[in-house]
Amino acid sequence: MSEEKTYESAVERLDEIISRLDSGDAQLRETLDLCGEAKQLIEFCAAELSAVDQGLKELKLDELAQSLAPSASGGAAIPGPGTPVEEAPPVSDDDVPF
Repeated sequence: MSEEKTYESAVERLDEIISRLDSGDAQLRETLDLCGEAKQLIEFCAAELSAVDQGLKELKLDELAQSLAPSASGGAAIPGPGTPVEEAPPVSDDDVPF
């Protein structure tokens, strides 16, 4: 049964390959095969990272963050957690119109 390749599984396999090559126990032919497999895994990971980067650009998160930041013209920003919020003055019975 073939397991679906994910970024995480590719990185895990790369770690295994690096450990095997670092051990010095791999024979010449095995070293060549491992390097070829590592190259394919690196290309796969690079493509996955590129796809995620493109997805983030499409979401335009940078533009959203900038639109929420206070502008130089004095525009209000959405307060973050822990930001003090001004309370409205108390309402008295004289302020109620009915």
